[in-house]
Amino acid sequence: MRKYVLAALLAGGFAAPALAQPVGEASPFTGFRVEGLLGYGQLGTGEDPDTGVENDDQRDESIEGAVFGVGVGYDFDLGGFVAGVEGEFTESTGEQENDETINGINFTSSIETGRDLYVGGRLGFVATPTTLVYAKAGYTNTSIEANTEGNNQRFELDSNIDGYRIGAGVEQLFGPNAFGKIEYRYSNYNNLDFSDDFDIDNFRSEDFDTDIDVDRHQVLVGLGFRF
Repeated sequence: MRKYVLAALLAGGFAAPALAQPVGEASPFTGFRVEGLLGYGQLGTGEDPDTGVENDDQRDESIEGAVFGVGVGYDFDLGGFVAGVEGEFTESTGEQENDETINGINFTSSIETGRDLYVGGRLGFVATPTTLVYAKAGYTNTSIEANTEGNNQRFELDSNIDGYRIGAGVEQLFGPNAFGKIEYRYSNYNNLDFSDDFDIDNFRSEDFDTDIDVDRHQVLVGLGFRF
């Protein structure tokens, strides 16, 4: 999926490089910016880290929900190109619940995706005087909460996992300071590590490690202002 979205976002900009701003004229896509973000996200298991084979049931096991938050950044004019640094804070409504019976005992469980932090950079070119096409990459950290209840016992596990993010987007000016954008991004997280102190049937643990490769796909729109 991500390959087709990235290709679609980039195709329009590469088709019109001749419309970039004249040489010597400052790009309007520079300076400090702040933006609101809203979109859709899907998080699930990706390739098996041991075999490298993609999980065929990823769609069925994915956690989906709305994504919303804020972003800030600063962009520099490179003469037809724009480079910038940026950061984001977003939240997600994604949640998956399960209810099953094992050996006559009913278990309920849920997994929730929480806040997501991102710090990275982007590089783009001015396809038209009011259109910027860009690619981005950086570091991301997200939180996942899980809980299970059954047999008169309950335990909760929380984890913050690190990963990388890549993406591409198109930014459009609506005036001297206002802009909107649409962006696709792919994030990958490795070595999911739930850390908590729990006791189940005399089994006690302070650290529960799992070797899971986690993928996240997001499509977002943003509205912002430059200062």
